[in-house]
Amino acid sequence: MQELSHFINGQRVAGTSGRFADVYNPATGEVQARVPLASKAELDAAVADAAKAQIEWGATNPQKRGRVMMEFVRLINRDMEKLAEALSREHGKTIPDAKGDVQRGLEVIEFCIAAPHLLKGEFTDSAGPGIDMYSMRQPLGVAAGITPFNFPAMIPLWKMGPALAAGNAFILKPSERDPSVPLMLAELLKEAGLPDGVLQVINGDKESVDAILDNETIQAVGFVGSTPIAHYIYSRGCAAGKRVQCFGGAKNHMIIMPDADMDQAADALVGAGYGAAGERCMAISVAVPVGDETADRLIAKLVPRIEKLKVGPYTAGSDVDYGPVVTAAAKENILRLVQSGVDQGAKLVVDGRNFNLQGYEDGFFVGPHLFDHVTTDMDIYRKEIFGPVLSTVRAKTYEEALAYAMDHEYGNGTAIFTRDGDTARDFASRINIGMVGINVPIPVPLAYFTFGGWKKSGFGDLNQHGADAFRFYTRTKTVTARWPSGLKEGGEFHFKQMD
Repeated sequence: MQELSHFINGQRVAGTSGRFADVYNPATGEVQARVPLASKAELDAAVADAAKAQIEWGATNPQKRGRVMMEFVRLINRDMEKLAEALSREHGKTIPDAKGDVQRGLEVIEFCIAAPHLLKGEFTDSAGPGIDMYSMRQPLGVAAGITPFNFPAMIPLWKMGPALAAGNAFILKPSERDPSVPLMLAELLKEAGLPDGVLQVINGDKESVDAILDNETIQAVGFVGSTPIAHYIYSRGCAAGKRVQCFGGAKNHMIIMPDADMDQAADALVGAGYGAAGERCMAISVAVPVGDETADRLIAKLVPRIEKLKVGPYTAGSDVDYGPVVTAAAKENILRLVQSGVDQGAKLVVDGRNFNLQGYEDGFFVGPHLFDHVTTDMDIYRKEIFGPVLSTVRAKTYEEALAYAMDHEYGNGTAIFTRDGDTARDFASRINIGMVGINVPIPVPLAYFTFGGWKKSGFGDLNQHGADAFRFYTRTKTVTARWPSGLKEGGEFHFKQMD
């Protein structure tokens, strides 16, 4: 069995704690590797080394740091197939979905090439008699990221890219369920020219998380995962005086107006609801058609599309729509919530409970489910299922549909499908949710905008990627300067080239 490692000071390093976690092949249910779980001592030692390495890296000019990001982009593209296959093997995603995972992270690294521009401060001459004022954006020192299993490439890249480009050292604690890709990315960064020790990848569990939160050298922590853990990390990290951004759970609503193109809406719902087995924080899990006629038309379009979905391992070909969920426990939780929906009175229109894939009976596959006549008091509506389950909540009016999304405790993403511009503009303006799609089911912003939810989906003032990321990973220093007037003799007649 393969034994994975940490990545410390530029090389793979075996764990010393004696504790390990199993890494499964979700398609077969077999343990394919084990990953070491770091102790507090291991974490603290890696942080101390990172702090030493950061001094020189932070003093490196942003243009040179941007060149490392540029080479990193080239190397990721070179190894795209290798990264995608490793991701699919541990997570269960299809190969096209795995490539998308890598690609959306890669786009943030491309944005980070612009570090010299993004780190520029402000300047005012003659703010007072002979006085100039200017500001500088400087790195925090050592920052850390705690990332989830569902995007083992994208979210580590979202975290490490801006932090490193801004001149920080970075401690990455990836999910212990699928840790191979983060280790591979660390090796590519070293190949791209990142000095040893500036990026440390420490595998671990709660002990490592708490060590990160308690370590006084770490100045900032970013997290993506469930809301209870996001709240825990935010509270404990802030209490320790750290800068913290945490992104939690979601229950994303898509409103379908009577004038919507129903084929377009149905296709969007199938892709957004069942892609990646529903294990996405931006997945649409609640469809809200306005009016019974709209609901009936929508269900009629959805059922044949859902029944045609091909569920299987990533090795089964490019026509597989989605693969297994990540663990047996995740599968059990999804099926338990599905049963609660039946018990609480929802109509199970497409029933995937008895789904069985021949030859993969021990895999963590979950068939697609579609509920109709779901009400807001049901568990399948209130809780994040994180599986291939779509719930339909019928609304009588647009205002009622809007209220469903606005009243839910989560506020990550939402969408509306309509041909009416007035309705779309009203929706975008009034909705209390962080990311909004208009005829776009999964409104994940591109890298030069920021990603972040509202309400219990997000904790902290600054979002991920975009300009917010560089604000999060830097602090502002403002200088007020006065110089004696007068000219000096002599001059220089050459231009020193930037190193």
